[in-house]
Amino acid sequence: MNRTESSRRVRIGAGAGYSGDRIEPAVELAEHGALDYLVFECLAERTIAIAQQTRRHHPELGYDPLLEARMRAVLPVAARKRVRIISNMGAANPRAAAIKTAQIARELGLQGLKIAAVTGDDVLDVLMQSPLRFEESGDDVSQYAARIVSANAYLGAAPIVEALAAGADIVLTGRVADPSLFAAPLIHEFGWRMDDWNTLGQATVVGHLLECAGQVTGGYFADPGYKDVPDLARLGFPIGEVSADGSLVVTKVAHAGGCVTEATCKEQLLYEIHDPQRYFQPDVVADFTGVRVEQEAQDRVRVTGGRGRARTPTLKVSVAYVDGYIGEGQISYGGPGALARARLALDIVRERLALTGVDTSELRFDLIGVNALYGDALAANRDEPYEVRVRVVGRTADATQAARIGNEVETLYTNGPAGGGGVTKTTREVLAVQSVLLPRDQVNPVFQCVEASDETA
Repeated sequence: MNRTESSRRVRIGAGAGYSGDRIEPAVELAEHGALDYLVFECLAERTIAIAQQTRRHHPELGYDPLLEARMRAVLPVAARKRVRIISNMGAANPRAAAIKTAQIARELGLQGLKIAAVTGDDVLDVLMQSPLRFEESGDDVSQYAARIVSANAYLGAAPIVEALAAGADIVLTGRVADPSLFAAPLIHEFGWRMDDWNTLGQATVVGHLLECAGQVTGGYFADPGYKDVPDLARLGFPIGEVSADGSLVVTKVAHAGGCVTEATCKEQLLYEIHDPQRYFQPDVVADFTGVRVEQEAQDRVRVTGGRGRARTPTLKVSVAYVDGYIGEGQISYGGPGALARARLALDIVRERLALTGVDTSELRFDLIGVNALYGDALAANRDEPYEVRVRVVGRTADATQAARIGNEVETLYTNGPAGGGGVTKTTREVLAVQSVLLPRDQVNPVFQCVEASDETA
């Protein structure tokens, strides 16, 4: 490696940490971050299941609901600054997401952008033909066949790398492992081998630190008087400045809110990690135990020491299935005696559900602000609150039974204690998720491109 190659840096901005994240920090990154890449991480296991349900009813949809708003906001500046975009906003329909993005680009007068859709993570057909058992429960998957909504394998970086090598300016995927979204541009830019396990382990560290966006710049970190974070209302999202050896500096736009410290990075490094020595990813089994986190300047933290070993022969597949319905009702009581009236309200609803024969498999009776989070034991001997929110929630086999729970809470208006108000009631389908391990050779990711100037896309 020559001196120029060894001193080169790739700058990656994290434009989103979940589906509903703020949009303006991504625009700020594209405008002021001197980026090479902007990555939007927007998928969770339940998110993609919901997207699959949407696609069933509307085949032209199934991508992230904020795709259009994000692209309209960021495409003009990204095109002007020559920032390439990578995102799993394709969700259950990456091809449709790419076509929609091309349409938006044309409407904005942005011609010639090449947009790639990565597909192949949807393995529902393979799943239904394979004798597999769920990792969590040990149940035979076939027992759930009538209730299964989706099955999506966690793809790695390879198809994104291939799309970038083909000249894609924007790559939209479905279910790809979060760190792989960030590892892919590094593999592409530095020419790393896909079996350079230690480098890929450090690349996983990079992706893991950046994937939740504002969490590493002080979001979900602040605790006033203990861990103070400046200007959270204008929280800036992180930039990863990565060298050819995989070493990382986490930073942010100077004028943006938030902070980047050893503490923010260490908290994010431990986020969702079960075994730091064996963090299973589709590209590598990463080892975080040797990671060093060092503050080198204000809002600049250097992170090194990630390692790895050979990837596993299987890929994790998240399987979502319908698991009944949840009915919920809430009502508030305030003023003197609020707690006593709230407890009476719960007693009434509890008895009414039994009298009317509402068939539930689980029931909760909560006093929000009193015992909803930590139970009755920690609520004992506390000062009585001046306002209390009653919540009754239960799981049922069908939507009709679930709706009866909220209805009984609503009847407290005229059939319960004095002063109840602000009733809300909801009924929703439960999507549960379990996982299986599928041999890699049964998952076949591919990419295809559309052009922003292609009127037939």
